[in-house]
Amino acid sequence: MVVNIGGLNYLTFEGILYRMRTGCPWRDLPEEFGKWNTLFKRFNAWSKKGIFDLLFKLLSDNTDTEWLFIDGSIVRAHQHSSGAAASTEDEAIGKSRGGRSTKIHLAVESYGLPVHFELSGGQTHDIVHAESLVTDSPASDFVIADTGYDSSAFRDFIEKQGSTAVIPYRRNSRKPDKNIDDVLYRYRHLVENAFAQIKHFRAIATRYDKLARNYASMLALAFVMIWLPMWVD
Repeated sequence: MVVNIGGLNYLTFEGILYRMRTGCPWRDLPEEFGKWNTLFKRFNAWSKKGIFDLLFKLLSDNTDTEWLFIDGSIVRAHQHSSGAAASTEDEAIGKSRGGRSTKIHLAVESYGLPVHFELSGGQTHDIVHAESLVTDSPASDFVIADTGYDSSAFRDFIEKQGSTAVIPYRRNSRKPDKNIDDVLYRYRHLVENAFAQIKHFRAIATRYDKLARNYASMLALAFVMIWLPMWVD
């Protein structure tokens, strides 16, 4: 039985979740969810309208803003993710020694729950998206990151935002005082835990979507699944 409440087809939504969990091609979705092309067209339409991103932002609006952890993680781009029709953009797919890949730039709050993310080609350095991760996330007292974000300019930027940077210096740094809050830095694993959670979904761990917009929608949906238990009594 197909249930519709407020125009939302729950069987279709479950089909999208199934595809996210298994990473199967849209054409291989079980017939119980309906016609595969109907599911894809609906997902694509919702993606264009920003429905998944809206759900993510609504759930992540109530956050603990004391700490903000940022990091980047690379996912392999499957060969089927290439060749997006009518697109002249790179679609956040880059080439490196490991092949074609996409990088997820993520910010999580004090409890390790995602609050903002961005996409780029896999070869993009973490520092390129550092400032936008901070400005597009809720204001925080501390910004914690690894040595990939070791930059005097970025530390100055964080200070201007009214936050304190907790970023270790590289070994070859000439900074005389390299001390940071080691106790707080130990909690940086929270952002790594968030990456581990979403990569349980096969359509996230490997990118199959041709369009960056659609892959971002899948990511937003994965983050919604992380947030949902926090809203269940």
